[in-house]
Amino acid sequence: MNYSFAGIRIGHATDEAYHTGCTVFLCPPGTVGSGDVRGPAPGSRESALLSPEKPVSVVNAVVLSGGSAFGLATADGVMRYLAEQGIGHPTPIRPVPIVPAAIVYDLFLSRGQRLPDSAMGYAAALAASESDGVVAQGNVGAGAGVTVGKWGGFATMMKGGFGLAGVEMDGLEVWAAAVVNAVGDVLNEDGTVLAGARAAGDAPGWLVAQDPYRRFPDRPPAALGTNTTLVLIATNARLDKIACHRLAQRGHDGLAQAMRPAHTTHDGDTVFALATGGYIGERPAGFDTVANVAVEMVAEAIRNGVRHAATVHDVPGIGAIPGLAGTDG
Repeated sequence: MNYSFAGIRIGHATDEAYHTGCTVFLCPPGTVGSGDVRGPAPGSRESALLSPEKPVSVVNAVVLSGGSAFGLATADGVMRYLAEQGIGHPTPIRPVPIVPAAIVYDLFLSRGQRLPDSAMGYAAALAASESDGVVAQGNVGAGAGVTVGKWGGFATMMKGGFGLAGVEMDGLEVWAAAVVNAVGDVLNEDGTVLAGARAAGDAPGWLVAQDPYRRFPDRPPAALGTNTTLVLIATNARLDKIACHRLAQRGHDGLAQAMRPAHTTHDGDTVFALATGGYIGERPAGFDTVANVAVEMVAEAIRNGVRHAATVHDVPGIGAIPGLAGTDG
């Protein structure tokens, strides 16, 4: 499907043999960015720079990657690509690209045998630069090896993925992208489970029907730090860095709507927000309008991440379990 994503170009690099990868978002000149980290177990780069009190406000690219902390190396490749184009924060010697990055733990499917690296980051940046606006979802890029529903133990988990959602209203664009690697379940709009921890036994059903509070202590929990959902919000509204930070904060509302539980000890949930400033209308877009729409787009991007996810090995996508997806057990 074709996506404009508020002028930001998206590129994936995917290792299909080892189910890992990274996704790069190349920003148009003057893009303002910030972020908000709510998960207690994050892995990130340049997140301190995104704080609203820091003077640098322009972001050149954002990288979302698999590979756990090893995957932060992908940002080196993106910096190399941008440096070749002369893109970056001006300094007396040379431009320095501003490339925030965040990672997910996706080693279950690859067993850590292949890790995203600088070359993969460069390839994703190149793919983004050559993108015609068609962006794949599901088992691609940073979504290649992610999983959901691990609160009941690894035997209950299902395949997560990379998802997108967005709207355009009289020229105003609000988009969201998500890499869905949650310890919790992904929910439909009505609160029923879309994908997540499956009940044991022959009859299909969701584990939450047996344990509505999704209690970790009663069964082997997912290891700390192995679950993170990453979100990037993009709008062509004209926002300053403080407003972008507030937008990232509001993005967590959408994350909590679409996943349960979210922001647990087992997660590194992180939201980035970018404003490209190209919206031209009769009056500036109000922040609350942009934020309210962003919340809904974040939730829908998370759902789309699992809707497009395909089965890998013995970890099923929702299409592999007829009659289960979209029910409450």
